Amino acid sequence: MDRLDQQLSFIREIDKLKNIFRRSLITDGTRYENDVEHSWHLAVMVTLLSDYAAEPVDLLRMVKMVLVHDIVEIDAGDTIVYDTNARKEVVQAEQAAADRLFGMLPEDQSSELRVLWDEFEARVTPEARFARALDRLQPIMLNCATDGRTWRENKVTYDRVVALNRPIIEAGAPVLLPFFDQLLLDARENGCFREDE
Repeated sequence: MDRLDQQLSFIREIDKLKNIFRRSLITDGTRYENDVEHSWHLAVMVTLLSDYAAEPVDLLRMVKMVLVHDIVEIDAGDTIVYDTNARKEVVQAEQAAADRLFGMLPEDQSSELRVLWDEFEARVTPEARFARALDRLQPIMLNCATDGRTWRENKVTYDRVVALNRPIIEAGAPVLLPFFDQLLLDARENGCFREDE
C-alpha cells in the first residue's frame, strides 16, 4: 500500500469516531455529544485558552494531540471517568486500539501521532497537562449547562467530581481553578449532583 492509500484508509477509518457517543449532553440537552464533537470542541478550547496554561505550550502540538486523543475509542469505546473500575479495565483495549489505528498510517505519521497520544495519556509535558485539564473541564461545562443531568443519571456526587478533576486542572491550568470551583459550587447549589452519601 502506498503512502496516500495508507493515509486515506486511516481517514476513512477514523470516520467511525462520529458514532462513538460520550456521556455528556450537548448544551441544549437534546442528545449526547459524540467523540468528534468533543475533540473539535477541545481543539478550539486549547486554541483560545492556551494563555492559561501553567507553563509555556506549543499550540500546534497541543491541537494535534487533542484531535487524536480519543481516536482509540473507535475500538475501545467511551468509558465515563467516574467509573474507576471500568477505566482500569479499558487501558489494555486502548493500547491495542492505538497500535492498530496509528499503525494504519505511514511510519513517520504513525510514530508522530502515537507519540502525541502516549504523551496525552502520560501527562508528562506542559502540553499534555494543559490539554488534559481542558479535557476534564469541557464535560463539566456541558454538565453544568444541562443541569447536571448525566451526573445525576450516573449517580455522581459533587465530592467525586472535585476529587477526580481538581488535581488535573490544578496541574495543567491552575489559574482556571477559581472558575472550576465556582462552576461546581453553583452546580451543587442548583441541584446538579446526586446527594452525597
